[in-house]
Amino acid sequence: MSSRLHRKHPFRDSHQDSKEAQHIPSTPQTQAPEYRLAFTDEDFLCRDELRPVRLQLELLKPQMLMDEAGIASTIVLFGGARIPEPAKKHTAKTETLAALSKYHTEARRFAEIMTRKSLERGGKEDVIVTGGGPGVMEAGNRGAADAGGRSIGLNIVLPHEQAPNKYVTPELCFNFYYFAIRKMHFLMRASAICVFPGGFGTLDEMFEAITLIQTGRMARVPLLLFGEAFWRGIINWEAIAEAGTISEDDLKLFQFVETAEEAVAALENWEGRGQKRVALPGR
Repeated sequence: MSSRLHRKHPFRDSHQDSKEAQHIPSTPQTQAPEYRLAFTDEDFLCRDELRPVRLQLELLKPQMLMDEAGIASTIVLFGGARIPEPAKKHTAKTETLAALSKYHTEARRFAEIMTRKSLERGGKEDVIVTGGGPGVMEAGNRGAADAGGRSIGLNIVLPHEQAPNKYVTPELCFNFYYFAIRKMHFLMRASAICVFPGGFGTLDEMFEAITLIQTGRMARVPLLLFGEAFWRGIINWEAIAEAGTISEDDLKLFQFVETAEEAVAALENWEGRGQKRVALPGR
C-alpha cells in the first residue's frame, strides 16, 4: 500500500505485473515468445521496427535520472581514451602520445577546481561530465572525485571491451548504444565545453558542438581547446576561413588554453558570463 502513495495513478505497478507473469501455469501457450509482456520481451524490443522506441528510451532514461539527481548544468570534458597519466606515459605507443600525458594532469586538475567551485554553490551546477572511459575521461572523473564531488559518465557500447572508469559516480554512470543520443546528453546541460587532444571520437564530438553553436541550434557557451600546438597541427583553422567555407567570426567560437588555471580564468572572464548558457540542442 505504501508503495502506491507516490504514484500518480491508481493502476497496478508494472513491476508487480511482470513478476506475477512469471508465476503462471506452464503450457504451450504461456511458453510461446508471443505471450511475453511486450515491455519485458527483449527479443521484441530489439526488433528493427522498435528502433524509434529504443531511441526514445535512451533519451529518457538519463534525462529523468539526472533530473532526479538535481543536475542543473554540466561542464563537458571531451578527450582521448589513449592519453596516459604521466606516471604511465612510458606505456604510450608514440613519443607524441607520451608528451600529451600532461593534458591528463590538466584535465584532472581542471575537474577538481571546477568541482570545488560547484560544491560551494550546492553541487548541482557545472557538474563534470565525460565519456566515462579511460585517458582524459578518467582524469576528469578522478578530478571531481578528488574534490569530493559527483561526476557523470556517458559510456557507450563498442565492439571491443569498454567499461566505465572507477571514478564515475555510480548513480550517474550511463551506458549508450546510439552515438547520436549520447552526444545530445553531453550538450543538453552544457555550461562549458572543454576539448583535450584526442582521436576521431573527440574530433566528432568537438565539431558537432561547434556546428550546433555556429548554426544557432545551441546557445553559445565557452568552448575551450586544450593544447594549441596539437589543434593547430591537425587542423588548419585559418585555411578553412580563407577558403570561405566558414567566416572569420567562426574562429571566435572557441579559444585555446594550456593549463587548468588558464581554462578556469577563461570561463570566469567569458564575455557571456552571467547569461543563461544552457540550451537543449535542436529545441
